[in-house]
Amino acid sequence: MRFKFTDEQEAFRGEVNAFLKDALPSDWEGADNAIDDESYEFGREFLKKLAPQRWIAPAWPKQYGGLELSHWDQVVYNEAMGYARAPIVNTAAVGYLGPTIILYGNDEQKAQHLPGITSGEVVWCQGYSEPNSGSDLASLQTRAVADGDEFILNGQKIWTSQAHYADWMFVIARTDPDAPKHRGISYFLMDMKTPGVSVRPLINMANGEGFNEVFFDNVRIPKTGLLGELNRGWYIATTTLDFERSALGGSAGVQRTLEDLTRFAKAESDGAGGRLWDKPLVRHALADLWVSLDVTKMLSYRVVSMQARGLVPNYEASIIKVFSTDLIQKQARVGLGIMGLYGGLWGDGPWAKLRGRLAKSYVATVGTAIAGGTTEIQRNIIAQRGLGLPRQ
Repeated sequence: MRFKFTDEQEAFRGEVNAFLKDALPSDWEGADNAIDDESYEFGREFLKKLAPQRWIAPAWPKQYGGLELSHWDQVVYNEAMGYARAPIVNTAAVGYLGPTIILYGNDEQKAQHLPGITSGEVVWCQGYSEPNSGSDLASLQTRAVADGDEFILNGQKIWTSQAHYADWMFVIARTDPDAPKHRGISYFLMDMKTPGVSVRPLINMANGEGFNEVFFDNVRIPKTGLLGELNRGWYIATTTLDFERSALGGSAGVQRTLEDLTRFAKAESDGAGGRLWDKPLVRHALADLWVSLDVTKMLSYRVVSMQARGLVPNYEASIIKVFSTDLIQKQARVGLGIMGLYGGLWGDGPWAKLRGRLAKSYVATVGTAIAGGTTEIQRNIIAQRGLGLPRQ
């Protein structure tokens, strides 16, 4: 079987590539894994270039700023963006929240929130994990208590990506403490400028400034901020997670780095009169990465085919999450092994191989086995919902 995009889709890929060539600097190699103020502002400016094309969320309905592209057209777009290592800001809103609002939001919520995402004006963050509720997310303790036409929110979230930049947060909180833990949670849309919200940065070991702790002290959310039914937020939240784990077109960025690493091995001396490429272990390690890349791509295409048929992937998305996480970590690990000691250098200096990209990835991608649901949780989902295995 041969997978092939249509001529129209390949023409669209060429259109996106031409746009990226004009919109990005000529020497663009992609942003670092660590997000700082400069790279964030560059990403916001890039969003504003995408907005007139309706390319921030091209698969969304036209009334909300999209183009109603098919799922496969979206893959073509994502692959072009990923391969170019285009700056990505507001992923949580475009990839996870927006589709969730389209599914569960009322007309007023759609009109209020979706246009701001597709215009690039409003940035969102995700309020899920808590200090004692990560893998067992349903044990969260942040509380929202009804008070007239408002809910009063108290508690804490952690590992909140880009909360220090975000305008709004989608946050889940316990609204019925007496109900079973999965049935007493609600899903809220909250303005980050609301009094009582405070943000404290968390610097990761890659020197990244993306994570934060967020504290809620009697934060008042209007009842219009409740998404879906009261106490049914867990099921909406898991839908959001399924969108997060699908990673459509996410393999394209891995492919470009793997191409760079393969060219490096073919050109670099092994220190003994030959090339690194001449060593069987190097070739075999690279071949294994290329095979894993193709598997990841096919798993992603499986999810796309389901979505194109109106299905909502569940354990299939978890399969991609596990496999793609393993691939990006393995690529960094193998790449550093191939490049030797010089591969561990960061920055743009002459001794930092491939601009230190794999060294940064090696450190930064440790958290990918945790973010979006740990690898262990994903394997439980695959076992129980995919294979039908018992919980015990």
